[in-house]
Amino acid sequence: MANRTLWLAAAVLFALPVQAAEEEENGPLSGSVKLGFLGTSGNTETSSLNTGVSATYAKGRWEHDASVAALYAAENEVTTAEAYEAAWRSRWDFSERDFIFGRLNWRKDRFAAFDTQFSQTLGYGRRILTGPTHTLNTEVGAGARQSEDQFGVSQDETILFGGLDYKWQFSETAHFEQTIAVEAGEDNTFIESKSSVSASLIGALSLVASYTIRNNSDVPAGTEKTDTQTAIALEYGF
Repeated sequence: MANRTLWLAAAVLFALPVQAAEEEENGPLSGSVKLGFLGTSGNTETSSLNTGVSATYAKGRWEHDASVAALYAAENEVTTAEAYEAAWRSRWDFSERDFIFGRLNWRKDRFAAFDTQFSQTLGYGRRILTGPTHTLNTEVGAGARQSEDQFGVSQDETILFGGLDYKWQFSETAHFEQTIAVEAGEDNTFIESKSSVSASLIGALSLVASYTIRNNSDVPAGTEKTDTQTAIALEYGF
């Protein structure tokens, strides 16, 4: 049920910017497409793939963001990592620095403690730094989360949410970004930290390297609390 709801929301989100772009040739639509691949052969046969698409539609006081991403790795034809994520966020500015937001986030990881986690939150955000060199947004809110672990045990709980998004444009062609998201529930607290560095290559093409840490405070016996992802990819912005 959660999967169907999320994909329906993502479809609606992508339909809105596409329709707006058709109506207004230079409409407020931006985004990126990312693809990374690594393969080796010989004594060890390995392959990995990470890909993602993100889009932003901003007009007036509203801003809508959507993203989907996937990561896959295999060694000697045996899958060693497989994860997917889809997210939606809408913001409405009620002052130059302050906004309210709604957020949906769906995560699936075949090898993590939780097979799926789907959270929905509403809250308040503030732009603390507004650039051009440094930008920093913070968010606080509350909502709900539905989870299912690798053994098929479901968990529904109310959560408190805290988020941070920092960007440092340290040169004309390169920037560093750090995001942190915390979903604190009565049974489990989920924390995600993502660090990335992006450098422009040619035109709208960039090279992006990222490192993601995900931690669940309470996991089933025999599973790890922390999972990490290291990725490098080419990104095309539009």
